[in-house]
Amino acid sequence: MSTEFPVCIERSEKLKDKKTATAYLEWDRRWKTEEGRSNWLKPEPEVMSVAHFLRKARISRALDLGCGVGRHSIFLASLGFSVVALDASPSAIAFTRSQVKSDDIIFLIGFMTELPIKHCSFDYLLAWNVIYHGNRSIVRQSLGEIRRVLRPGGFFQGTMLSKSDHRYGLGRKIAADTYILKGAKDDRAHPHFYCNATDLAELFAGFDFVDLVDRKHETAGSNHWHFLAKRI
Repeated sequence: MSTEFPVCIERSEKLKDKKTATAYLEWDRRWKTEEGRSNWLKPEPEVMSVAHFLRKARISRALDLGCGVGRHSIFLASLGFSVVALDASPSAIAFTRSQVKSDDIIFLIGFMTELPIKHCSFDYLLAWNVIYHGNRSIVRQSLGEIRRVLRPGGFFQGTMLSKSDHRYGLGRKIAADTYILKGAKDDRAHPHFYCNATDLAELFAGFDFVDLVDRKHETAGSNHWHFLAKRI
């Protein structure tokens, strides 16, 4: 695959706290250890299926937003995508970079609310278990940025926390549909936003859903919305 990549980096800002979008601090701690990374090294079958479909349709420019330790970025690059891997966690980017032997992936440290990328740069954007880490305002800002960097007709695949998740309403409510679990030893100690179908319809203005389902995510009761959307 050609190593040329048509995306122009627009801005690069220093990492700073983005109000309630603080879960990256927990993930940054987790990504530093082998144990913390162990459950996040294999790409999701659902992502693999969509990626194969998009490559057959000659989709080529992909952003892995909230790339973590690179399980999807590396898979996408193996299929021939030109990939940008972005995360707010420096340790995530450092580990992913250490696993890549080619220059088919561009690495960026940045926030989902301020993507350091020019308009209409991507055909496909993946945000798996990412944009619900914050409150409604953070989600709205992130979706605005996602729409901005996708070309018209570009595909957006991801997950959102559902109000049918068994943890909805647990912990301290810090904003509408946004909760923190005090004492949690994972990212639940940081704000998480939950939504229903009505919320999704409002938040995803500017997108058409190709597929949308509320289902078990990882364990029984851990319901998420799984979606594939198209930028209008």
